[in-house]
Amino acid sequence: MRDEFFQALIDNLGEACSRREVPASSIDKYRSILPEALLGYWRDEGWCSYADGLFWIVDPDAYKATLDMWLQGSGLAEIDNYHVIARDAFGSLYAWGERYQRKITVSSLAGGIVALKNQLHKPNPQPDRSVGIFLGSSTRESLDFEDNQGKPLFQRALAKLGPVGEDEMYAFEPALCIGGKADLEHLVKLNMDVHLMILDQLRR
Repeated sequence: MRDEFFQALIDNLGEACSRREVPASSIDKYRSILPEALLGYWRDEGWCSYADGLFWIVDPDAYKATLDMWLQGSGLAEIDNYHVIARDAFGSLYAWGERYQRKITVSSLAGGIVALKNQLHKPNPQPDRSVGIFLGSSTRESLDFEDNQGKPLFQRALAKLGPVGEDEMYAFEPALCIGGKADLEHLVKLNMDVHLMILDQLRR
């Protein structure tokens, strides 16, 4: 039976549109590293995509190299060891710290990392509740990316380019950090690992 937080995710985004069974070895590997509630979601629900690929609950191992690259020089890797637990269609990575159990967001198209720095050193007394709130508060509006007119892009991107696959993301060409425009005309579907590596190099 789903708890209130996961049910809120489903209410907001709908049932999963793709699913991968999570191996028991992955659940064992992350026990005492990630919140027990998250591992329960993995076991019961799998690694899934929601809302036509707008939001994904993912295997942290698949994003380790990319996350390490983005965190280099940020000072955050010295605070905690972070693991990607979710991503969105626009290449944002949502990572969880194993020591303090706090979330950070790599907002790749915006070229930055979002974190409450005054909280990162404080142990989270309720990691299960926090990860549940994060998932339950994920909505189509909060996960969407706005164009330069302030209008959400996801549904238009979906209609133009089709859904993103497990290794894909929507991005702008040229990239925003080198003067590209945030509009549908310049939106493309790209390999996520490759493009996040390029964006990381461009922002430095």
